[in-house]
Amino acid sequence: MKYLSACLIILVPLLLGTSCALLPNVEVAPSPSPPPPQATTPINPDWTPPVGGQAQLLPDFVSVIAKVKPSVVAINTEVPGFSIFTGEFTQEGAGSGWIIDEDGYIVTNNHVVKGAVSITVTLDDGSTFPAETVRTDPLTDLAVVRIDAQDLPAADIGDSSKLRVGDWLVAIGNSLGLGISATKGIVSSLGVSVSVAPGQTLYDLIQTDAAINPGNSGGPLVNMAGEVIGINSVKIAQVGVEGMGYAISTKEAMPIIEELIKTGYVVRPWLGVGLFTVNESVARRYNLAVSEGVLVTEIAAGSPADQAGLEAGDVITGVEGQEVTDVNELIRAIHSFQIGQRIEFTFWRENTKNTTYAVLLESPPPR
Repeated sequence: MKYLSACLIILVPLLLGTSCALLPNVEVAPSPSPPPPQATTPINPDWTPPVGGQAQLLPDFVSVIAKVKPSVVAINTEVPGFSIFTGEFTQEGAGSGWIIDEDGYIVTNNHVVKGAVSITVTLDDGSTFPAETVRTDPLTDLAVVRIDAQDLPAADIGDSSKLRVGDWLVAIGNSLGLGISATKGIVSSLGVSVSVAPGQTLYDLIQTDAAINPGNSGGPLVNMAGEVIGINSVKIAQVGVEGMGYAISTKEAMPIIEELIKTGYVVRPWLGVGLFTVNESVARRYNLAVSEGVLVTEIAAGSPADQAGLEAGDVITGVEGQEVTDVNELIRAIHSFQIGQRIEFTFWRENTKNTTYAVLLESPPPR
């Protein structure tokens, strides 16, 4: 089948919306179903991230690339698929990653390894290893892959909070699946948020005009000290649009990466609901009392939402007195609180406005 290079591409205008179990052919986000009881094992519960941000600026791009390139890897995947014309098939994909720890810990994007039944990592010296462990966080599009290798050339990590618009950057990765290459550009904007899927927004992104092509996803975006300050993730593709690539900042990514390695998954406050953004068309279709808010589509049995008396069909419009108008706002609000915290939710049931309280629990391990 066709060989695909991994890169999360957003077609503009973006199709906004979120998932809903009440609507046909729409994926629920996030899934509220409680997972089976087995725990996700950590990669290394004692791991601590390397401290960076102290390196001196290098004199030119040649020096930057020479420093970082040995830490960049190519990731090749096989993902099963099905076609009504050909039946089952295997789709090959390619992406990038970078070595964060000499003992075989590699950072990449979730969408690079999502659904893969086979993942192989090719180092700069040409040696290839199968992935032994994969831990992912779909919400932030981050993943950690572990291979059985030691004494690898780990990349230095920089402080993305020190970036300025106009700073030079280099993007390095397995562009188009053709091998490791580099492109240069500047910081175009900072602190950017981009909606990449229903119910999923990536925050604190670095916008750059350095070319980020399919296959670059998961590779490092580095500063002129040769330090990783971002993970290449998204580009916007539209006729007439150029130089709009995005990387997840290390400030946003490092706590997620650390938790994936030390715990095996990211622990967050959990309400236990399926959600869908309400707009005027949704309100008309389902005869809702409000035209903005978040429709509850599903309730996990025994979840905080269940204990609070929320029901499928309710429309949540506020959290702790703050208005919420879409799924991303609600998810962001829930994640801003602490596990065990008692939170006020304002919601509409039919034509009646109500208030309830839910005690947020720890998010269960992924399936």
